[in-house]
Amino acid sequence: MPKNSSAFDVTCPCCHAVLKVDAEAQAVIAHTPPATPRTFNDFEDAARAMREQNSRKESVFRQAVEAQKNSADLLEKKFQEAVKRAKESPDTGRPIRDFDLE
Repeated sequence: MPKNSSAFDVTCPCCHAVLKVDAEAQAVIAHTPPATPRTFNDFEDAARAMREQNSRKESVFRQAVEAQKNSADLLEKKFQEAVKRAKESPDTGRPIRDFDLE
């Protein structure tokens, strides 16, 4: 009679995989992965999801193109504001460092 009684099954609480463990060898002798659920029920659902994903990609790309077109104007405005602030507050010389105070 084979000593099959020393092997037992353990179900993983996280992924629900089934491990067959041999108590005498203290090792996993078999692994059964959990059944993976289908992402889509049929081909039509998968095709519809692909079309929606493509439309989202196009929308994000259009927004990125518009932002790139407007970035030159935005950078110019930021530069003009920085020049304006620099003219309002004149340079007072070298800044005082912590090392200079000691």
